[in-house]
Amino acid sequence: MRVKSAPDFGRVAVLLGGASSEREVSLNSGSNILAALQRRGVDVQAVDGTEALVQALVAKRFDRVFNIMHGGDGENGVVQGLLDSFAIPYTGSGVLGSSLSMDKIRTKQVWLSLGLSTPRYVKVQPGGDVQAAARQLGLPVIVKPSCEGSSVGITRVFKDTDLQAAIDLASRYPGELLMEQLIQGEEYTVGILETEALPTIRIVPPGEYYDYHAKYVSDDTQYVCPGLTGAAEEDMRVLALEAFVAAGCSGWGRVDVMRDRNGHNYLLEVNTAPGMTSHSLVPKAARAVGIDFDDLVWRILESSFAVSAGATA
Repeated sequence: MRVKSAPDFGRVAVLLGGASSEREVSLNSGSNILAALQRRGVDVQAVDGTEALVQALVAKRFDRVFNIMHGGDGENGVVQGLLDSFAIPYTGSGVLGSSLSMDKIRTKQVWLSLGLSTPRYVKVQPGGDVQAAARQLGLPVIVKPSCEGSSVGITRVFKDTDLQAAIDLASRYPGELLMEQLIQGEEYTVGILETEALPTIRIVPPGEYYDYHAKYVSDDTQYVCPGLTGAAEEDMRVLALEAFVAAGCSGWGRVDVMRDRNGHNYLLEVNTAPGMTSHSLVPKAARAVGIDFDDLVWRILESSFAVSAGATA
């Protein structure tokens, strides 16, 4: 549905902040979205966190929610279920897509069942044999929390002696631990807007890896868009959209992909509420096809009507 008039959105809440490890990034994203909607004349206010959202819903203060609360309740299905129970339309994926994509292990299981390529992995149980898991995959590996984003708690391990420190870091965060085959090659991301895969972006960090600093702080990270050409570009975009749909996602999001030195693509994860900061990637990909930031925010908010229609049906 294409919305021509700002009042058609009703009273809009930009849900941001929250209590997850990604709070600061979410506040930044939310501030940008709030300003974009205000520039377009939308009746919009910021709401910080789940508790404040509950109070606003009980008071019937809003007709629609733009969810940009990264991580935690914002992406694990909790907020989506809450909004569904109040029959309030919102941006992004519903309960299934949000909760599944937040869990990297279960997302991999779905992809593998459909023959979609993703790095080999082992679920690391508390107190489990870390050395045995590493031997099963073969070094180098990546150790990460299964339910965190923004490169939080991730360690790349090249030596057996570094395994335990990696496990200790990832264990600081809730959820299971994931040990994954380290794909050596180039990192890409593909933005999804409704049913379209946007141009790929090849990420060239100033250091060896695209870590938290390279994502949100450094101005030296390079982004090449489109990141590929010809059939290679088309293949990655098709794979990303297929992975997004397979994970039950909708509305908008971002799919991260590694491409090894032989040109094989490996799905890493889906982000159902991607960053919208000055360093973020979905806005960069949208600009490559002529969609500026304010138009992108408007388009994403428009997609909430599809959630509303689906809930009604």
